[in-house]
Amino acid sequence: MPAFAGSAAGPPLADSYYALLRRRRGGADEAGAYATSTVPSDDDVPVAECELPMIDVGCLTSDDGCSSEAERAACTAAIARAAEEWGFFQVRNHGVSQALLDAMRREQARLFRLPFEAKATAGLLNDSYRWGTPTATSPQQLSWSEAFHVPLAGVSGSAAGGTCNFGELTTLRSRSSHDRADVAVCRDVTREVAGAMSKLAGTLARVLAEAVLGRGRPAAGERFPEGCDETTCFLRLNRYPPCPISADAFGLVPHTDSDFLTVLCQDQQVGGLQLMKGARWVAVKPIPGALIVNIGDLFQAWSNNRYKSVEHKVMTNAKTERYSVAYFLCPSYDSPIGTCEEPSLYRTFTFGEYRRKVQEDVKRTGKKVGLPNFLV
Repeated sequence: MPAFAGSAAGPPLADSYYALLRRRRGGADEAGAYATSTVPSDDDVPVAECELPMIDVGCLTSDDGCSSEAERAACTAAIARAAEEWGFFQVRNHGVSQALLDAMRREQARLFRLPFEAKATAGLLNDSYRWGTPTATSPQQLSWSEAFHVPLAGVSGSAAGGTCNFGELTTLRSRSSHDRADVAVCRDVTREVAGAMSKLAGTLARVLAEAVLGRGRPAAGERFPEGCDETTCFLRLNRYPPCPISADAFGLVPHTDSDFLTVLCQDQQVGGLQLMKGARWVAVKPIPGALIVNIGDLFQAWSNNRYKSVEHKVMTNAKTERYSVAYFLCPSYDSPIGTCEEPSLYRTFTFGEYRRKVQEDVKRTGKKVGLPNFLV
């Protein structure tokens, strides 16, 4: 795979970390603490490994459907209970084939092996490449990772002009026809994964709304959540390179997701995902064949805090790279985010307003504030 290989493929993550460490040492008196540990741990207690609630959703995703109303009700109740108690759960018989996920893993690996300059400047995947945290002012804010955060409006061909920009034409012209075919394969696999995860996310979102409102209510119907379709959601392809600086560095800084629902295929061999449970970080054990689902901020607001958008992070691995794929169920920027009942704990806001406020807070303080900004 010569087109996807190159000694200069890695993003300048180490340069960013060292620059932050040098700046820190030149400022605060306690800077020497960072000489042996890049990111201070929350405490000295080892992180316990957990198994998230596992739910068989085959009765919701299969063509045959549930064999009875009782089976469907039990599945709905299990999903809602996990969303309330954990904010995270795992699903099996989810309708996203393992062969498709394996193909996505291969295409990710090829894509991330491109030279860094090509990933950063060639407009690949609708110019969606991101690396590290360029705005970080301390090691605690730096993510040791690279990603393509792909708007599905482009992947589905719904962007302006109806085309999917997987790379500047000048870049593609310089490659062989075989290489251009590789890009086309990546595009097609990405579209297929997005479509399969979109179907699953929509099904789970409607079931969660049904658990709150009761089956047959309009907001729990086929269009929930309003404003979400194939043009408004995102697919994020993540790579976490081996981290030679510290096993305690963040692959992805602690955060909550700013969407309704996230569907994640994490690396099934290499762990790293951790979530907050009972004021403690717990590590999520990888389960082959399972997908992870978590509640986002918008669903917590809509459910009036019944469902929990839980803080989570990714830790690095000193020797092994890690890949994951995440689907984000997002509405259009002008979609109002209401609540399922009154009195509401939150004032009405749009998704665009929420995103802008998150970006302002991160720029000003270095961290996300999120839903507390919109409490009544």
